[in-house]
Amino acid sequence: MLGPVILAASRSDRMRRLISAAPVTKQVVDRFIPGETVDDIVPIIAELTAKGLELTMDVVGEDITTPEQAAAARDAYLALIDHLKDLELGERVEMSVKLSMFGQALEGGHELALANVRPVVEAAAAIGTTVTLDAEDHTTLDSMFAIHEELRKDFPATGCVIQAYLFRTEADARRLAAAGSRVRLVKGAYKEPAEVAYQQKHEIDKAYVRVLKTLMEGEGYPMIGSHDPRLISIAQELAHRAGRKLDEYEFQMLYGIRGDEHLRLAAEGHRMRVYTAYGTDWYGYFMRRLAEKPANLQFFVRSMITKG
Repeated sequence: MLGPVILAASRSDRMRRLISAAPVTKQVVDRFIPGETVDDIVPIIAELTAKGLELTMDVVGEDITTPEQAAAARDAYLALIDHLKDLELGERVEMSVKLSMFGQALEGGHELALANVRPVVEAAAAIGTTVTLDAEDHTTLDSMFAIHEELRKDFPATGCVIQAYLFRTEADARRLAAAGSRVRLVKGAYKEPAEVAYQQKHEIDKAYVRVLKTLMEGEGYPMIGSHDPRLISIAQELAHRAGRKLDEYEFQMLYGIRGDEHLRLAAEGHRMRVYTAYGTDWYGYFMRRLAEKPANLQFFVRSMITKG
């Protein structure tokens, strides 16, 4: 399986330098990350929302080593919220945040991350939108869930992400599938050991369906993070069986992947949200997109061969 190899490369400084220096890299990265600054991304937001799509915005960057960098990440999200306010798109565009960007891995990181993310959540609520806490590797999840619980006391629409490949996730889903909760389910995109996570695709797919069934039968708001046509079809069937209306769940897909499917689902009346990342520290995000799907890697390799 190439996925684990690519995920290992995502943590390699040597591979980072090699890939970043390749002439074709920017062309390929632009498929998944359409801008570096908030000014770059505003036209993308306007274009996608005009097509009937909703968005969740991610300012990429995870290698935070100082409190000052964590504060800068907070300020980048606050600048994004200011732009959304000016565009009057708060109800169509939410934010996704990785707590590692807010200092979670630093000394006193739990408290630091909570202190940095809270003003972002407050500002988002003030313009009529919300924030979802992205899941990262399994060692960070207890902290993430605790911060999620704390934020929901004042901002109950704050969402979180759970990852189907982790053994713990079925229990997490049962706990989170309560009234008012917003939970995005993804397969998982970090290199996790066999002690904590399923390793085979068929095992992960089965776990995804089990967890999704729990969310659909619960009282919260499920967000289906998948590009897999089979899982999308299963999600629609589970929603129907649970008696959910089209506005009682949503699909989420990455910018640059299956764009026609985004539009098809929206045209059918589904809520379709496009996960759209931007920023200069794109490497880790980009490598996980390659690891998730062989077609993404093939696209990159073909581009390097034909245009490098």
